[in-house]
Amino acid sequence: MLIIFAGWLATTSFLIDFCRMLQKLQQRWKVNGINLILIIFTFAIGGSFCGLAARKILAIISIEEKTIWIFSYIVLVSLLWPVCVMVVSIPFGQFSFFKAYLVKVWDKISGKKIPDPPLIAIFASGAGSNAQKIIDYFNAHSGAGKVALIVCNKPGAGVLDIAKQHHINTMLLDKEQFFHSDNYISEFKKLGIQFIVLAGFLWKIPSSLIKAYPNKIVNIHPALLPKYGGKGMYGSKVHEAVIAAGEKESGITIHYVDELYDHGNIIYQATCKIDAADDAGILAQKIHLLEHQHYPTVIEQVLKLQNRS
Repeated sequence: MLIIFAGWLATTSFLIDFCRMLQKLQQRWKVNGINLILIIFTFAIGGSFCGLAARKILAIISIEEKTIWIFSYIVLVSLLWPVCVMVVSIPFGQFSFFKAYLVKVWDKISGKKIPDPPLIAIFASGAGSNAQKIIDYFNAHSGAGKVALIVCNKPGAGVLDIAKQHHINTMLLDKEQFFHSDNYISEFKKLGIQFIVLAGFLWKIPSSLIKAYPNKIVNIHPALLPKYGGKGMYGSKVHEAVIAAGEKESGITIHYVDELYDHGNIIYQATCKIDAADDAGILAQKIHLLEHQHYPTVIEQVLKLQNRS
């Protein structure tokens, strides 16, 4: 009985330590649980493949001396591992992660100094689907930028759960704080926030924040500005207006933020066709696809341009 109990304790302790290790990896790599599992499988299967390939190559070469065989095996595994892992990462959907991972490894080996990525704050009010895509993108392209803060004006919004899942700091603001106090701006500076992304944030940005971050705040609007923008034009209201006007196409506009609603200089636009049978709901789905496809990459391009200047 004591042996069984001791075995149970040992197993439990091992599982607890294993779970803690997985949690640390998840925090370090800034990925969700599913991607963490896929990454671990990619490591394991890629390692197995490169070991098998190295043995096959040595079998063809027919090296008999054991010391030379072991040395050759180590060299081959070291050379084959990056290739095998990258190939295996494709069907597991982790190619971007491993590409960034191997670049980091090479930079460390070569002694290259890696500059800190610009820190991004995402402002969101709702479920956070755009925020999720942006976080995922910059986790896979970690040198381009890092989402360091989620700012929200609605307690219980889904975007706060996304931030918690990715271990990202959050800040909840009410109207009094946002429009009549600058304290949060100094907090941004303390956190090192360099760029602000609006992703479904419905409040107008106060001039004090715009002055603190000139040309460093971007927004995405679910229509082709300058049409269907301005106060009150958000979400389904935009799509309903576009459908009611009989437009043949709509799209997204990514733009810098100034003191007026949906008014800043346009950075990028993408379009989609509106079919005769489309209603506001169907159009919203098309727009969401464009948002998820283009917003993260355009943010990265803007950050690169600003870093050069």
